[in-house]
Amino acid sequence: METLLGNVLWIPTMVVTVLVFSAVIRRLLGVRLGLARTALAAVLALLVAGPLLTAMLPDPQGNDVGTALLFGLLAICAASLLAMIVLVIAEVVVPEGSVPGPIELWRGWRIRVSRTRRYSQILRIAVRHGLGRFLRGERHAGPRSAQARLELARSVRRALDEGGVTFVKLGQQLSTRRDLVPAEFAHELAGLQDNAAPIPWADVKAVLAAELGRPVEEVFATVDTKPLAAASVAQVHAARLPDGADVVVKVQRPGIARVVERDMDILARLAGTLEARTDWGRSLGLVNLARGFADALREELDFTTERDNLRAMAALNAASGRGLRVPTPDPGLFTERVLVMDRLTGIPLASAEPVLWALGAEGRRRVATGLLDTVWDQVLEHGMFHVDLHPGNVLVDRDGSLGLLDFGSVGRLDGTTRAAVGRLMASLGRADSQGAVDALLDLVDRPEVVDEREMERALGVLILRYTAPGATAGAAAFTALFRLVTSHRLGIPPQVAAVFRTFATLEGTLLTIDPSFDLIARARETGRDRVAEALAPERLRQTAVDELTALLPVLRRLPRRLDRIAGAAEDGRLSVNVRLLADPRDRGVITDLVHQALLTVLGAAAGVMAVLLLANRGGPQVTESVELFAVFGYGLLIVAVVLVLRVLVVILRRDRA
Repeated sequence: METLLGNVLWIPTMVVTVLVFSAVIRRLLGVRLGLARTALAAVLALLVAGPLLTAMLPDPQGNDVGTALLFGLLAICAASLLAMIVLVIAEVVVPEGSVPGPIELWRGWRIRVSRTRRYSQILRIAVRHGLGRFLRGERHAGPRSAQARLELARSVRRALDEGGVTFVKLGQQLSTRRDLVPAEFAHELAGLQDNAAPIPWADVKAVLAAELGRPVEEVFATVDTKPLAAASVAQVHAARLPDGADVVVKVQRPGIARVVERDMDILARLAGTLEARTDWGRSLGLVNLARGFADALREELDFTTERDNLRAMAALNAASGRGLRVPTPDPGLFTERVLVMDRLTGIPLASAEPVLWALGAEGRRRVATGLLDTVWDQVLEHGMFHVDLHPGNVLVDRDGSLGLLDFGSVGRLDGTTRAAVGRLMASLGRADSQGAVDALLDLVDRPEVVDEREMERALGVLILRYTAPGATAGAAAFTALFRLVTSHRLGIPPQVAAVFRTFATLEGTLLTIDPSFDLIARARETGRDRVAEALAPERLRQTAVDELTALLPVLRRLPRRLDRIAGAAEDGRLSVNVRLLADPRDRGVITDLVHQALLTVLGAAAGVMAVLLLANRGGPQVTESVELFAVFGYGLLIVAVVLVLRVLVVILRRDRA
């Protein structure tokens, strides 16, 4: 009975001892380490403490209590020191957090298996379309002829089309980023259509019932089981509410969010690898591009965001008085996967040729001009604009009124960016290359060194080329501007790229309405008109009032501050405070240098102490043939080697970079 009771009490006693030992070790090291590895180090210390105490006692059989306590304390300190050395070595070899726990391992294994399957599927698609040679990690000079580049662009388009919704969306976005992809690829990727096979009505009905919380028959009087449109993200059906209102129901495809998240994880990993290993990946900022693309796609998957966009855009259009129609979302029928909105009358531009011809040449030009002016209002005045105005998202009625669809993703601009876009358009309208360069540099992420003079010359040539009388511009002007930005290593922020994407897509829509419409000429006129409006007496007066209102608090405090400065200068108390190392990059460099210096000093000190301990014969015996000083000496020698190796690795990596 006593033996059983002793065994029962021994287990909690050891657990408490290990926890106390772990807390002491973590406190002595001064850093937070994982409980698991600290507990293992404490167990090691407890296992070593007994043999160390036996080896250190002068007479294991006949020691008094004071001597036993003293050597016991020394043994515990030596064991704790050994445990801390083990923890430091473990932190160097396997840093905290680099090895996941069992739950993370299980989840990570499942995610890794799913990712691997998708990897293999993507690889098969790439090989099937002749892109396998670009996946071998070898350098390729690329296609040399225009025909070869066109064939490669077609292969890329087919592969992206087969890859699914994420890759189709990626190709569509790349088609508008002529600063990132060649013209042949941009033109070919523009042909990607966001089409998909219709979802069976039974699946649509199940999603509606689950999301709305009621049977479909209770929510709608009638629903057309044949979809109006079927895209890769959602499907749209015509329906009628019990009160007789005609609506459209947008339903997200089942499981599409999981597919997108998996593919976005793959794209993010690929972008991170390319940015870390390639110069062009770093110069383009692929990680930020992938992150921006992922945010936009996730926003498109959340229909509550589209509902808010519809409400905001309807209010802005009503304020502008342009007469453009936007669907109104139903206030009670919406979720993240279902959106119900009123049905706009009209025909998509892609199939509205008879309606457009019935308007006549003047009517078509008026409709195109009204659409362009509306977009300019959205970009320059409101800062919220539709980013994907292709002909399928624009409806035209018989009276020439237009309606806009699909507000899943909209662009937003802050006031500074809007002002810079306005200055750029005004400068282009005046053929002012210097003003255009200044505005362009306010729009982009400029590198540390920019040849503004050379950029001004190149932009002046571009303006003369595409704004001269009789010049054919359009998409070629956007392409030339993108090439100019890329050649000077200027990064385009996602929101600015969205503006260019909007007008690059809008050009095709405007030409569908009026084949003779000149986007560049109208943009120049708009720029001049905006400047004239800004210089009108009423606008100047209002601008002056706004500026003075903003400056008034500063002007009121200015006399007191000048008086304080004058008083401090008169009394000899005037001083200037300069914050050294305010830039995080400077602090990072200094921190790295200090860390390397400390590692070097610690490694050298540990090496010297190891040599002294190994050279000092005698001392307590751990075993019959091993001395305690030798154990400490070899332990410190290992620590010294590890620290020196860490410094060498950093130096060699830096030299190679």
